[in-house]
Amino acid sequence: MTLYTSTVVTPKPRSRRWAGLGSGIGYALGFPLLLLVIWGVWSSFATTPFFPSPLVIAEAFVETWVGPAFVTDVLPSLGRLVVGAALSIVVGIVAGLVIGLTRWLSELLEPILEFFRAIPPPVLIPIVAVLLGPTDSMKIVVIVAGSLWPVLLNTIDGVRATDSVMTETARSFALTPGERIRYLVLPAASPRIMTGVRQALSIALILMVISEMFYSSSGLGYRIVFFQRNYLIAEMWSGIVLLGLIGVLLATIFGFVERRVLRWYHGIKEVERA
Repeated sequence: MTLYTSTVVTPKPRSRRWAGLGSGIGYALGFPLLLLVIWGVWSSFATTPFFPSPLVIAEAFVETWVGPAFVTDVLPSLGRLVVGAALSIVVGIVAGLVIGLTRWLSELLEPILEFFRAIPPPVLIPIVAVLLGPTDSMKIVVIVAGSLWPVLLNTIDGVRATDSVMTETARSFALTPGERIRYLVLPAASPRIMTGVRQALSIALILMVISEMFYSSSGLGYRIVFFQRNYLIAEMWSGIVLLGLIGVLLATIFGFVERRVLRWYHGIKEVERA
């Protein structure tokens, strides 16, 4: 008599599924709503004009950013952010692969990489402005100069940490360098690469704002400084809120991509925790 065993997957009841979704949304929105309530109560008793109520900020948000300012300020800033972040990711991964796979090049460039990584990118803004002028290229270069390093260094570390046994196995099977990079090195280094990308996105958003505060006549950074200098406090806070929303959007997009790129990695972690 032969006994067959199989894994029976019991679907989660619909009520529990909706309950889990509702609890997740509640946890995600509960604390921000609590902060808004505390802000609103505190602002109603405060006498300082520098902390308007959330309703005043929301009204200023709609009046300021829902209209022409979205085209003249928000979209150019987002364009510079996307281009700068994309260049940082591509250049960081490609250069990290080359440096990580070439030991003598890694040892040669390590002091230079540590030197340039230690330089704060905002310090380079006057130099880059002199070389390129107050153009979009200058702002993109500043973003790349700061957000490149997390991707580059994490890629180098990930490539170096590739399992030596798997590397020797790939050589014994006579894999070409391209196949070895595609099927062994990149998958092995992808967790650290994604960690570097997460850090690079945050740095890119910060540098986008800082680069627009200097030598610029448009963009979110310029507009926030303009509001601050003209004592348009509610409008200034609305720009800060918009930056926070952009950060949340970037984190959401990154989480969506990471779950698909590192699906195998998260599966291994779940098995280890089980």
